[in-house]
Amino acid sequence: MTDQATPNLPARDFDATIGFYAALGFVTAYRDESWLILNHGELTLEFFRYADLDPASSSFSCCLRLDDVDHFYAACLTAGIPETRRGWPRLHPPMVEDSGLRIGYLIDLDGTLLRLVQNP
Repeated sequence: MTDQATPNLPARDFDATIGFYAALGFVTAYRDESWLILNHGELTLEFFRYADLDPASSSFSCCLRLDDVDHFYAACLTAGIPETRRGWPRLHPPMVEDSGLRIGYLIDLDGTLLRLVQNP
């Protein structure tokens, strides 16, 4: 197995988190009272219970480095996540940024920012 790191993100409600990410193709790999692990191919997201989280003031974030950002973004749209500038969950379409990287944005139901970065 290669070395890896996985983001540890907050979740107010594990059932809601599982439902949200299942619509994007994630499956539950582990769950107990305080920890949740979801997988989607080679992607792994780990969640800790944070019942009092205010999504409007959340500063949690991570990057998903994707071989096909457009495919993942399309799955988000198909799941009904809106492209909008306010509220959550929401999407911002992939664009080439000053860094030269093509990046989209997903804000999940707990206000966590997931940067959707196209692998080179």
